[in-house]
Amino acid sequence: MTADDIRGTSQGTAPVPLSVLDLVTVGAGHTATDALRTGVAISRLAESRGFHRYWVAEHHSMPGVASSSPAVILAHLAAHTDRIRLGSGGVMLPNHAPLVIAEQFGTLEAMAPGRIDLGLGRAPGTDGATAAALRRTDNPHDVADAFPEQLAELTRFLDDDFPDGHPYRRIHAVPGPVQATSPGGVQSPHRPPVWLLGSSGFSARLAGLLGLPFAFAHHFSAQNTIPALDLYRETFKPSEVLAEPYALIGVSALATEDEREARRQVRAAALNMIRLRSGRPGLVPTPEEAEAYEFSPLEQEFADSWNANVIHGTPDEVRAGLDDLQKRTGADELMITANAHSGEVRLRSYELIADAYALPTA
Repeated sequence: MTADDIRGTSQGTAPVPLSVLDLVTVGAGHTATDALRTGVAISRLAESRGFHRYWVAEHHSMPGVASSSPAVILAHLAAHTDRIRLGSGGVMLPNHAPLVIAEQFGTLEAMAPGRIDLGLGRAPGTDGATAAALRRTDNPHDVADAFPEQLAELTRFLDDDFPDGHPYRRIHAVPGPVQATSPGGVQSPHRPPVWLLGSSGFSARLAGLLGLPFAFAHHFSAQNTIPALDLYRETFKPSEVLAEPYALIGVSALATEDEREARRQVRAAALNMIRLRSGRPGLVPTPEEAEAYEFSPLEQEFADSWNANVIHGTPDEVRAGLDDLQKRTGADELMITANAHSGEVRLRSYELIADAYALPTA
């Protein structure tokens, strides 16, 4: 694993590499099968147009999000793509045993050598009750607090380098490096690079201290973006992985040919978030449902605040918004998530953004 497995190259007129974050959203009137098929279509479009990577994010107990099993989805995408990097944005490590994640992503690396990223978060990706069910404990926060230790354990499994005397010294993540030490074994030159994800300063500081790449969730924690990136860069220590900091930010962006249509789509996405935040998660509503819905003053305030951080409009408007965001944050990469009711609108948005930046066609 080298910095070349992490750093991307900007394409067309984009100021930095562009990538895709997919929540595999399910709209009203559609099925999870529809959403997963859209994911395949978006990944293939992203690959053909020069997007650098495509990540899926772990969520649970949300009817409108079908990405509860990133490793399963990534295996499916690996079978339908050839070049684009695929990864988790992220796996919520406290929900899992580190050995299981090492095995899953070792398997993915064997399926798609040199194309797999392992992005890790410490949040549950769901509500507290579901987190307790996932983690089999009445106090999930205790598990999250152990994140640095879990990360160290996972890294040891990925590198197969527990020291002598460690209770896990004879336990190996397979597929993995141990196969190279077996008679006739040949070691793969690749190992999934580990990224730390965050929406506050905790993971930013940890990523900096460990010399790892960092991904910040600007799309739902915009007020913390610049402080977190500053903290990451200030605390960064060169490592075998990176000589210099490398930070991407997730950004919500939706392009349509008609500015008014973009506003209709993001209004529906905001209504979906209101329902989620109020404990009523459901399928992503249609723009028609959102237009007919009467927002309370408090809900309207939330919707306005939420959509203020969604770059939306015509392709030129979205390009200008992304350019401005990159300049303000100094992000090394922009990872775009398109939230809309229909897969067709999301797919078209990525195509329009690619055209706006004159990304290559293949």
